[in-house]
Amino acid sequence: MIIRAATEQDIPAITAIYNEVIAHTNAIYAETPLTQEDRIAWMRARQAQSYPVLIADSDGAVVGIASFGDFRAWPSGYRYTVEHSVHVEVGQRGRGIGRVLLTALIAEAVKLGKHCLIGAIDAENQASIALHARAGFDRVAHFREVGWKNGRWLDAIFMQRFLDTPSAGR
Repeated sequence: MIIRAATEQDIPAITAIYNEVIAHTNAIYAETPLTQEDRIAWMRARQAQSYPVLIADSDGAVVGIASFGDFRAWPSGYRYTVEHSVHVEVGQRGRGIGRVLLTALIAEAVKLGKHCLIGAIDAENQASIALHARAGFDRVAHFREVGWKNGRWLDAIFMQRFLDTPSAGR
């Protein structure tokens, strides 16, 4: 398996992974599947900001995706903080792909001089919470009933990790 920058040729697989997560989990608080055009626009927006869109490639198959974007797009005081997402193809979960993608995202954030990575995780997603804890993230907030999906309220956990970028913000 290799981690590499996504290309537009990866969009069908990226869209399929994302839509499976929407349809079958609460990792994304959305109920409507996205189109390939939606994902192309998303990827181009990330790339325009020099933010990574990474994939895990296993023998030519996309088995995971990861990216980050602005934590809050306003005002510029938040420019050193990014919020990330990592999603793994359903048949590949539990094999360490999420850990490898998260590690690669952390390295990309350091290269860009970011100071803090934030993950918003569904409170019932114990696997993701454990993954983040093992990667050095601290649980900093529990927001109750902030999401609505499948006819019920969902809680979100925020976890954060400070990065070793001593010059960021100074």
